[in-house]
Amino acid sequence: MNYDDTANYLLERISATGHPIPKVAVVLGSGLGKLGEMIENPLIIPYCEIPHFKVSTAIGHKGNIIVGTLSGKEIMVMQGRFHYYEGYSMDEITYPVRVFARMGIQCFLVSNAAGAVNPDYNVGDLMLISDHINFMPNPLVGPNREEFGPRFPDMTEVYSPRMRKIAHEEAHNLGIYLREGVYVAGTGPTYETPAEYRMYRTLGADACGMSTIPEVIVARHCGMEIFGISVITNQSSDLGNGIVNNGDDVLQMADKAADKMNKLFSRIINRI
Repeated sequence: MNYDDTANYLLERISATGHPIPKVAVVLGSGLGKLGEMIENPLIIPYCEIPHFKVSTAIGHKGNIIVGTLSGKEIMVMQGRFHYYEGYSMDEITYPVRVFARMGIQCFLVSNAAGAVNPDYNVGDLMLISDHINFMPNPLVGPNREEFGPRFPDMTEVYSPRMRKIAHEEAHNLGIYLREGVYVAGTGPTYETPAEYRMYRTLGADACGMSTIPEVIVARHCGMEIFGISVITNQSSDLGNGIVNNGDDVLQMADKAADKMNKLFSRIINRI
């Protein structure tokens, strides 16, 4: 893979504009790209200009890397990610994460739009990801890339307790009710059946989606500190009672909750 080519291209673009090289990277999920608009002195690099990068075809994903300042910290933001259901391989989906590792990224923050499996959750809630259940292919299958990490990376505490503590403190300061739970991911692109939602709940999941976990596994393999949050955009637990999932509705609900998430992300980034 051409990680060094891509990393060097991005480092040169960033250095040429006088920006410091960021240590924090953020991936914004469906409908959550507004955080990029809050960045000061932004350098915007469309994915189509980046060597060996893929192009996001998912709705609600703008397809830019933005580098600039947020809450006094230099950060790099991906406005949109790549998904397995788009036809990309696990290596292609997680390619940006290994590029970030080559660039010296230390903290990796991810967000997504998710359906509520927990019946107590409401549309518009924010759920801090404390753990995950993976129903997607593992991106580390195949020869181990020793230059990034060990053959068998530990997964007992993937989501940083330090950053989760900061998130709870800042959510309290902002008056934001923050849930914490387990995220489960499947391949998509179909939404889950009522029986699948019941299975996920039985297994201990609180929210479900079609992304995030492959990136997190690779970030863990690379030794990054990881933080994740889900925006609850639909009440999956009520399926079978007349509620039907709709992609446009998911984007609308993500957009409504984005301001709340962005305020929280800004506070967290200020403290890491």
